[in-house]
Amino acid sequence: MQGYAIVACGTMRPELERLKEEGFLKTAKIFYTTPGLHQEPPELARQLDLQISKAKKSSRKIIVVYGGKFCYININDPYDNIDALISRQQEEGYTISRIQAERCFDMLASSEEREKLAAGSKVWWLTPGWILYRHQVFKGWDKAQANENFPKHDGGAILLDGLDFFNRYSLEHTEELLDFSDWMALPIQPYNLSLERLRTLLAAQIKE
Repeated sequence: MQGYAIVACGTMRPELERLKEEGFLKTAKIFYTTPGLHQEPPELARQLDLQISKAKKSSRKIIVVYGGKFCYININDPYDNIDALISRQQEEGYTISRIQAERCFDMLASSEEREKLAAGSKVWWLTPGWILYRHQVFKGWDKAQANENFPKHDGGAILLDGLDFFNRYSLEHTEELLDFSDWMALPIQPYNLSLERLRTLLAAQIKE
């Protein structure tokens, strides 16, 4: 990853900072947008544009860590998607590509792995960032909105944990985690995995 800059949704900060600590992203500069901006498309577009512009000042090779399907939806223009936002920043001498994943949790576990875990049930998938930044991710949600969205997930909430996050967080922030689970009206179960899929998806964007 030498010579690369990364622009990422802040929800993925825990995993990317771990990869930086481990040396995989040791030389990469990382620029984050605010977590939870999928709920505020105009602000997401503004911040993504700003962070890519900043990244360009440090590198000519940029990888955008955002999902392609649901992270940015412009209800007024279906062709204005995340890749369209990125394409506006393309210019001669720069290589800007996006990690090939649908959502943040798809960066940690493939759809096939998630289907196996769900075992036919409907699951609400979480990453550590969804818990750490839950007040931003669920900004503006009240209990009525929570009741409308969460309880229909009969498989509960599964946390895709590549950081041994759940064990530490449940000990240090027991009440907060219980309150979050109660608010969702779903039990939260951790599923431990490695960050190998994320590494592979990032490595796939390295250009000769």
